[in-house]
Amino acid sequence: MPSVDKSLRERPVALRRLLKRAAQLSLCVATLGSAWADIKIGQTAGMTGAVAASVKEATQGAKLHFDKVNARGGINGEQIRLISLDDKFDPKLAVANAKELINQGVISLFLNRGTPHTQAIMPLLDEHSIPLVGPSTGAMVLHSPVHPWLFNVRAPYQREAERVVSHLSLIGIDRIAIVQVDDTFGADAVVGALKGMKGVNKLPVAHETYDRSKPDFAPVVPKLMAADPQAVLFIGSGTAIVQGMKALRAAGSKAQLVTLSNNASAGFIQDLGELSRGVVVSQVFPYERSIASPLIKEAMELAKGANLELTPSMVEGYVSARVLVEGLRRAGPQPTRDKLRRALESMTRYDVGGLELGYSASDHTGLDYADLAIIGPDGRFRR
Repeated sequence: MPSVDKSLRERPVALRRLLKRAAQLSLCVATLGSAWADIKIGQTAGMTGAVAASVKEATQGAKLHFDKVNARGGINGEQIRLISLDDKFDPKLAVANAKELINQGVISLFLNRGTPHTQAIMPLLDEHSIPLVGPSTGAMVLHSPVHPWLFNVRAPYQREAERVVSHLSLIGIDRIAIVQVDDTFGADAVVGALKGMKGVNKLPVAHETYDRSKPDFAPVVPKLMAADPQAVLFIGSGTAIVQGMKALRAAGSKAQLVTLSNNASAGFIQDLGELSRGVVVSQVFPYERSIASPLIKEAMELAKGANLELTPSMVEGYVSARVLVEGLRRAGPQPTRDKLRRALESMTRYDVGGLELGYSASDHTGLDYADLAIIGPDGRFRR
């Protein structure tokens, strides 16, 4: 037999040792990667455009809780990473963003903004079996029938609109006009307002609509002035409502101005300027300066630590984040979209700092809380 060089005979042994060490190293890297993995959450909302102010504040509120959880080690060693995309308050762009986020592997969509936008996204939830938690809209279509992948946090718009009308009637205001955006949000919320008026045996003295994409109050204001209302309920979002209120005041109306909680932001007050004083805004969360509420007290402390002043919109984002985080905790290690859905449905009685929220397979409503606030001379909401 021909002789074989010793170095050649040892090469397979050395190679096997090298491959074994490489496999061990790969396993170690994989283990470390798993320990430091991110739980990706996807948000599409109008970071610019008509609702930018309230979207910014709601997102800040959510981050207060996410940052707190991450600073304490995350969830089962995994950090929460919020990926936010700007849809400019455009439903078509919201769908495109949602698809992009789903393709990036987010475990849940979260805190999007707008009724038409949410409706446009809903088919994707079924298609990709992915939860949507805390949509920043109170449309009844999101509550009934129950969507298996959509989990509401805030109360329905109809509930707060009805509360507004009841309050106005109690303080002796009978002549109420309604101005609503001509979209699914406006059509939904006005049902509650009309129900409230029916409850006090009244009809609106005027009921006008405006185009969401191109708000024009020039033909609306003269009709309101002719009706001479004591109060005008504006149902719509952000800068459009600011334009409508300014146009009405410029025409000389002294009517009480009222709007819904989707405009409960510091940015809305800033945009209205001096005209904001005395405007009534419905609320769907506890008073943001009530230290008697464990929920608000904690949120205030976190906001202070971040050099922020707590606003109603920030409270909405904060509460929505707490609900999502609790669902992720219950989903256990290595959560999946389906595990998260089932975990959320197990939250039959969850105490969110003094507020009780409950989900089940047949109920994804969330909270049922509605109140009113008035903007004071200091530019703050008062209750």
